[in-house]
Amino acid sequence: MRLSRFFIDAPLSLGEHPLPEAQAHYIGRVLRMAEGDALQVFDGSGMEFRGTLLEVGKKRVTVRLDESFAGQVESPLQIHLGQGLSRGERMDWAIQKATELGVSEITPIFSERCEVRLKDERADKRLMHWRQVAISACEQCGRSRVPVIHPPLLLADWIKQTQAELKLVLHPVAEPLVSHAKPASLAFLIGPEGGLSDAEVEQAHGAGFLPARLGPRVLRTETAPVVALAVAQQLWGDF
Repeated sequence: MRLSRFFIDAPLSLGEHPLPEAQAHYIGRVLRMAEGDALQVFDGSGMEFRGTLLEVGKKRVTVRLDESFAGQVESPLQIHLGQGLSRGERMDWAIQKATELGVSEITPIFSERCEVRLKDERADKRLMHWRQVAISACEQCGRSRVPVIHPPLLLADWIKQTQAELKLVLHPVAEPLVSHAKPASLAFLIGPEGGLSDAEVEQAHGAGFLPARLGPRVLRTETAPVVALAVAQQLWGDF
């Protein structure tokens, strides 16, 4: 039987651990798990732990971890996704699926045609929300490391500071992805709902990004990262 699996945002080791409030509430009040139930947890270090619930109260849940083992091996291809900001569920979908597909880092991008504006407290809340989306995706798909979700950046800033052996910007008029040699690290730039402007594509090209296409059809902003990452993992990663 598959064990319920949870991310714990604290270093774990064998022995007894009180769970953080959010996980304690979810396990005890939402899932209504009970003392003696088995579970599996991970802390993002790459290690997994199996254990048993010792105490399940209204405000406190304690687990005893009895076994540790190496978690799922990450893809050999390090991928940094620069994803144009889109509205609501579209951005959540892109982050969720990118996590399932093995991306290492994600940076939301402000660009010319971006319709989303985030400032101060709202930006912090969205960043926390996106990180939780990635955590939930890791819990579901079996990843033992949570991808880094960076704070949103202007396009010009991201393309200047991003380091990767191969840097690609998706564009409908370009060489196909398969035409590139296998890299050790990869950066993908994907535009928002309105796409990147010609000037932005040129700007990215000037910063070392090469145009690449996925096929003859124009993909939605939340579909493009799914297809791009799946193809990249098939060509150079662990698919």
